[in-house]
Amino acid sequence: MPGIDECLLEAMALPGARGASLVDWTSGLALGTAGDSPVGDHETTAAETAELARSAAEFDSFTAGGAGQGPPVEDLIVTTRAGYHVLRFVETSFDSSVFLHLWLDRDSGNLALARLRLRDLAERLVLG
Repeated sequence: MPGIDECLLEAMALPGARGASLVDWTSGLALGTAGDSPVGDHETTAAETAELARSAAEFDSFTAGGAGQGPPVEDLIVTTRAGYHVLRFVETSFDSSVFLHLWLDRDSGNLALARLRLRDLAERLVLG
């Protein structure tokens, strides 16, 4: 079972991976980072993606019909002209508010594979 650093290194091994981080969406802080940041600063990226994650996790439009277990949203995908941003919420044994953020190059990344691997990483990630 990987810790934060091992998890991020595995994420960076995905085809087209440009950057990865584990972010607390309540505080907007990066708990760990690897690779590059889309804006050149991992803390800025963490704060900005945390706003997006918080919105999705708190708005009824996205959370309605959920089973009530774990995070209300599984993942978010944002497509830009140059890449993909995949945010995967991490379910933990404590009141979790963290997600994995993977930034993929649009030309060389495989969005479907990245989504499946992030799901696997989130399930195996050991926090605490």
